[in-house]
Amino acid sequence: MMVRTRFAPSPTGYLHIGGARTALFSWAYARKHGGKFILRIEDTDLERSTQQSIQAILDGMAWLGLDYDEGPFYQMQRLARYHEIAEQLLRNNQAYYCYATKEELEQMREQQLAAGLKPRYDGRWRDSKQTPPAGVKPVLRFKNPLDGFVTFNDQIKGKITVANNELDDLVLLRGDGVPTYNFSVVIDDLDMNITHVIRGDDHVNNTPRQINILKALGATLPEYAHVPMILGANGERLSKRHGAVSVMQYHEDGYLPEALLNYLARLGWSHGDEEIFSRDQLVEWFDLSAISRSPAKFNPEKLHWINQQYLKTTDNTRLAELTTPFLAKDNCLTSGGPDLAQVVDLLKERVNTIEELADAAVYFYRPLEPDNELKAQHFTAETKPIMTGLLEKFRHIEWTREVIHQEIKTAAKEHDVKLPKIAMPLRVMVTGEVHTPSIDAVLALLGREETLARMNSHLSSFPG
Repeated sequence: MMVRTRFAPSPTGYLHIGGARTALFSWAYARKHGGKFILRIEDTDLERSTQQSIQAILDGMAWLGLDYDEGPFYQMQRLARYHEIAEQLLRNNQAYYCYATKEELEQMREQQLAAGLKPRYDGRWRDSKQTPPAGVKPVLRFKNPLDGFVTFNDQIKGKITVANNELDDLVLLRGDGVPTYNFSVVIDDLDMNITHVIRGDDHVNNTPRQINILKALGATLPEYAHVPMILGANGERLSKRHGAVSVMQYHEDGYLPEALLNYLARLGWSHGDEEIFSRDQLVEWFDLSAISRSPAKFNPEKLHWINQQYLKTTDNTRLAELTTPFLAKDNCLTSGGPDLAQVVDLLKERVNTIEELADAAVYFYRPLEPDNELKAQHFTAETKPIMTGLLEKFRHIEWTREVIHQEIKTAAKEHDVKLPKIAMPLRVMVTGEVHTPSIDAVLALLGREETLARMNSHLSSFPG
């Protein structure tokens, strides 16, 4: 049997962290077993589904590298198939038309609640001989078994049993002929030969209903694996403040896709104590039994750390390409400045994201004016003659990091001051900041002419 998994998002919003992790687990399971991974867009929510959301899902999948073997399939293009199966269930007395109005259903619900009962459809049209009322568009309901149990072995949660008398006769087709989620998803999984349904555990309650429909159709049941949800670091439902944003927002914030994938994989799944691993290693190690039954907690600091580990080992040319758009957004052009690949090589171990990398690189491509507090602290009468002398020395030396470093050391010795007494004012003059890599490395990359120009422009700010 070939393993066939699927990711089936509703296009009612962006691809978020929870959806991306579900897609990743489904993808990894298919790849591990040499199977097929299918993308299906469940767009039957006509009021909320948008083309923009569809594109956001496709963009997120592409950026993460979650390639699918078939699809994307769209449910609204399969309406004829759902109606065909609905007619089959109707003919076999496994479904029926229900003419209860919205007002009648609401009244029924209120009465049940008042009696302390669980609100559920009471089956009033299940075997009714009444004449259908005029002007009412009926829904089609499934004849759920009245007794017995539904039992399935969830690959993550273990054995789950639900009594059929806990389930009411769910709607298959709405009055406008559009299928409900529980009906369309069953037919799709059946037609697409899905062997393993891996999805969020918010669908656990739907599974017994779907199993009963599959049984009514004489279908082979897939295996089910319901993945616990992701919580915020505070243990509450994940919110935008705690990371529940579009996957593409992480792209815009400067995360590497492979780092985000690595982090998502570790949210509720583990392989020993491994923290950093490649996609190939994930596929090799992945198993549903290693997914935790408990909700995972989203930790932005851990994502930062993982992204930093990937930045450190990422090819400098690729990093430069990824950094360029961030610099451009800051109106910072790299033409005429030092080689950006060399700049990112110098900076990448000091940052967590590409956005931070771009921010740290700005002073290489345009002068940054230090604030008055930094000037007052470092531009002093005591250091002015040291900076003036260093400026003259810099005009004639070989422009390499080693020689620059030696010249700064010599100046410190001549003036009987510690190295930071020279390095810090020099750093502020040239970069406008106090936290940079070693100043000799910065100057070597920046170039002699630009260094001298920046030093010159600030010497008049020194007292004395």
